[in-house]
Amino acid sequence: MAKTRKKVDFRKIKTCPLAKRKNKFSLGDMLEPTSAGPADDEGILLLAQHMHAARRKNRSIILMLGGAVVKEGCSGLIIDLMKRGYVQHLAGNGAVSIHDYELALIGETSEDVPNGLKDGSFGMAEETGEMMNDALVEGAARKLGYGAAIASDIASRELPHRELSLLWNADELNIPVSIHIAIGGDIIHQHPSCDGAVLGLTSFRDFRGLTEAVANLRKGVVLNIGSAVLLPEVFLKALTIARNLGHSVEKFTTANFDFLDMYRARTRIVEWPSVLGCTGIDIRGPHHETIPALHRAIVELQQE
Repeated sequence: MAKTRKKVDFRKIKTCPLAKRKNKFSLGDMLEPTSAGPADDEGILLLAQHMHAARRKNRSIILMLGGAVVKEGCSGLIIDLMKRGYVQHLAGNGAVSIHDYELALIGETSEDVPNGLKDGSFGMAEETGEMMNDALVEGAARKLGYGAAIASDIASRELPHRELSLLWNADELNIPVSIHIAIGGDIIHQHPSCDGAVLGLTSFRDFRGLTEAVANLRKGVVLNIGSAVLLPEVFLKALTIARNLGHSVEKFTTANFDFLDMYRARTRIVEWPSVLGCTGIDIRGPHHETIPALHRAIVELQQE
């Protein structure tokens, strides 16, 4: 006789106050522009030169991020690069939006996952889930994408630490920001208020936005920093659509940053675009070292 399958009622999920959660990262851990010595990595120096040339020639620079970039304190450095004109489109996975939002809200983020698994409290912060899901519902009604919806919510609520929010700063600088999710992959999807249709609609709008940015990437630069699977795959599909529609997306520079050699990121970002005459750069190392080094190299080129 077959066993009775247990049913799961998402409406009964128990959340907990964000104030009771212990976090591993706070604003005091944010890296300063002076945190790096002179860049000596050939890949970083070459990438900085290509980004500087792209900016001078008014070519597009797309920056794609994974959540670890925020948790390693690199937000301030990336915001400075945006202000200097070295980012024309900012893309992130769902974790980027969550860590960014929590930093803007409470100045802290990144919980103890193994400990939270013991009692089922991992990812169950009430405020994060409720506020972000509400922002996405409102954004969907306003025909916004995921990234713009969260950035708009940070602005309208005047979250206290918004000056170090990637999404808020991008919106303030009129830089398109897109968030690309895998449903079930982010903690706000655990919240009882989560609406899967809204997630799909807003993130799909952002996929269209990123595809438009990729369609204008000819002789520009695209960086993937810390996304091992999701953003390399999204980029590959966006590039294929752009080529399918006849856009001459070629001869651009690609760069992949990670502390491990990840198959999808290496092939989708560094290797496969070579058939389009692209230059691929693979940079290995922790983000708290490689991103400050890239920032310093770019600033030094600007000062020459």
